[in-house]
Amino acid sequence: MTPLDEFWGQLPFRADDFQVEAAEAVSEGHSVVVTAPTGAGKTLVAEAAIHLALSRGERSFYTTPIKALSNQKFSDFVAGYGPERVGLLTGDNVINGDAEIVVMTTEVLRNMIYAEGTRLDKVGLVILDEVHYLQDRTRGAVWEEVIIHAPQDLQLVCLSATVSNNQEFAAWVGERRGPTRLIATDHRPVPLESMYMIRDRMGAQTLHLLPTFVEREGKRRPNPRIEHMLGLERGRRRRFKSPNRIETVERLAEEGMLPAIFFIFSRAGCDAAAHRLVDAGVRLTDATQRASIREIAETRTAHLGDQDLAVLGYERWIAGLEAGVAPHHAGLVPAFKETVEELFEAGLLKVVFATETLALGINMPARTVVLESLSKFNGETHELMRPGDYTQLTGRAGRRGIDVEGYGVVLHSPFVRFGSVTEVASIGSHPLRSSFRPTYNMTANLVANYSQEQAEELLEASFAAFQREGDKHAADTTIEALEHSLEKEESAAHCERGPVEEYMALVESAQPEGHNDRISSILGAGQVVDVPGGARDGRYVILKRLARKDGGARYLVLATSGRVSTIGYRDVVDGSTIVTELEIPLPVRPKDRRYVQDLLRMLRRVPPRESSKEIRKHPIIDHPVAGCPDAARHLAAARRAVRIRRKLEQHRSARRSSGHGLVEEFDGIRRLLEDLGYLEGWQLAERGQRLRGIYNESDLLLTESLEQGLFHGLEPAEVAALTSVFVYEPRTDTASLAEWPTAALAERWEELDLLWKDLVDRERALRLAPTRRPDPGFGIPAYEWASGADFDDLTSKGMAPGDFVRVSRQLVDLIRQLRDSAPGLREEAVAALRAIDRGVVAAQGVG
Repeated sequence: MTPLDEFWGQLPFRADDFQVEAAEAVSEGHSVVVTAPTGAGKTLVAEAAIHLALSRGERSFYTTPIKALSNQKFSDFVAGYGPERVGLLTGDNVINGDAEIVVMTTEVLRNMIYAEGTRLDKVGLVILDEVHYLQDRTRGAVWEEVIIHAPQDLQLVCLSATVSNNQEFAAWVGERRGPTRLIATDHRPVPLESMYMIRDRMGAQTLHLLPTFVEREGKRRPNPRIEHMLGLERGRRRRFKSPNRIETVERLAEEGMLPAIFFIFSRAGCDAAAHRLVDAGVRLTDATQRASIREIAETRTAHLGDQDLAVLGYERWIAGLEAGVAPHHAGLVPAFKETVEELFEAGLLKVVFATETLALGINMPARTVVLESLSKFNGETHELMRPGDYTQLTGRAGRRGIDVEGYGVVLHSPFVRFGSVTEVASIGSHPLRSSFRPTYNMTANLVANYSQEQAEELLEASFAAFQREGDKHAADTTIEALEHSLEKEESAAHCERGPVEEYMALVESAQPEGHNDRISSILGAGQVVDVPGGARDGRYVILKRLARKDGGARYLVLATSGRVSTIGYRDVVDGSTIVTELEIPLPVRPKDRRYVQDLLRMLRRVPPRESSKEIRKHPIIDHPVAGCPDAARHLAAARRAVRIRRKLEQHRSARRSSGHGLVEEFDGIRRLLEDLGYLEGWQLAERGQRLRGIYNESDLLLTESLEQGLFHGLEPAEVAALTSVFVYEPRTDTASLAEWPTAALAERWEELDLLWKDLVDRERALRLAPTRRPDPGFGIPAYEWASGADFDDLTSKGMAPGDFVRVSRQLVDLIRQLRDSAPGLREEAVAALRAIDRGVVAAQGVG
């Protein structure tokens, strides 16, 4: 009996054809790329490959994109192989690191490969789970680095969600790794039924749950009944509405379609939805289930103190669990998230409200997936979900061996056409695009491990270069136009009285909770709005809201000039304000000259902006720019500049990831490292060796900060606070205010800011992507926590507990790197680690 026959014989079920084909390819010595829908059983291929490696006396590494998934796989393998044969390496924990099977995050493996240690001895197999993650903008290059630099005798098993260019990706892997087989399937083991739920305010049946598609003449077509219903919509009073969450859950329960995952694209929305159901008295569990839920929750949170639990809202959270309802998002502490995952997998939770991050690998299958909206706000406007995203999210629907079919339910929205729903819900996938680009750390490691010729060949061997499409001229034209627009807005934002960026940060910090200056989405008939700057600078009264176009709002308006026209959401720039509201006569008659003249007189009688709601809306800001008569225009221009910079970075990133100029960019990085003393020709200087050990988005700036002595003489809590600027990223585009608890930190921050500006100037001169500006927004909480403050006493400015823990874990990881890379800082780094890695931050479960 062959090892593979032995493996199949242990299974209580018959493996699918694609699993057998992939395992046989591995047994023949091939690397494999396996693409299949979520829940199809890709992990079984990995388990078969591990069995084959063990039979040959070889070790196996299983990599995942996130620590939570590593923890879950570790637990699964321990259950299957025993704790003595399985290890875990996540940066937070080292458990049995020399075991036969070791689970780790992909970055850990990349760091091993560069370190040239003995950790890869006897390793014959590497499994790259969720390999489609290589398109991630900030971390995706790690997967390519592993595929390119891993020893050639390692066999790779790449597991991916369905992508439209799987043959291209497999061809590239084969070019890098030798004989490689593509095993692809679109088959779902549990079929998906796409459904549409709509509330009818006039019909006998108030809540309709209908198939999105029907079979007609052997073809899958949009349901004509839904099209007919929506065709009845007439007038301003809408007949059809979006179902609310309570009635949706109750209907799903009636239809036997629970458990369900509701995807809501906001953390606050997830929390609010769970609380609303519980407050409304929804109970989906019995007494026995409630007792099991409380026992599991108490066990999972036993390591947290009473004070921490109180701050985390434990009582309300567990009340929701006992009702069978819970939120799941990155704002929750790990213990809460892991509890929800365990309870849902055990069938004790019936409804989970989750953000889309749940779609990444975590094993939480449901009978039904509900999508409240097919559009998501991207920072500027709402954009429609791609078919591949729909496929990924609804991949959670249908539990193998339990459900005959799974359900993907889209709730009706008046802002998304049914035709758009059917387009998105069509089975599809999007192409895998590389995000690879050389970094300073990567360059240092290439210099350390390869000749110059080999290093350049490896860069050209990236998936980015493999995908090169050659549209360089169009990319350069777009970037040039954006650079011109940015220069124009930066000029308009300039104020002689002081830096507008500081003023903008003060204005943003003074806004009430939940305030958003983008008001275009909430304008209604009769409202008078002032638009400061842009193509539509001026005052308007809204006559009526028009049909949406390109996902954004449009309005019919009357200007103070007397002109009736339409404006779009892009015309209502940041800084626009609602001045007042007029009672306009109905119906609106924009072609009636007398009607327009009467309305124009009303509009012109509205007082100037200085006495409008804007003054009452904003508190007085103590800043020199606040006294400038053009402050609003400066502010609007500064905000537009922020958006343009983001677009510019997106286009630059797209240009880089398309494979253009990778070697040229590498050469620019080398020249900069030589100028700063990190390289001497093709040799690393001492500081270059330190750079090799710093894995951070701002790797060079952090290493420069060490070299310039910015951490010298600081107390451990100050080391933690200053290091935090390299890991913290605010959830908005507005930079945090530079507030520091000690004079020493304020002084070092000023030096660091100057160092960053000098580095960015050098980067721009060499046409390199500028390093992200460090953000001081976590400095005070980091200092307080490292100084021994209790969790509930932190100055966290509304930061979610899960975010605090996540950033603190990233901070711990980076300080470990400083400890290992900077011997002169070792004592302070060790003390800082002890001060941070405690309490709720240290409570991380297995990993």
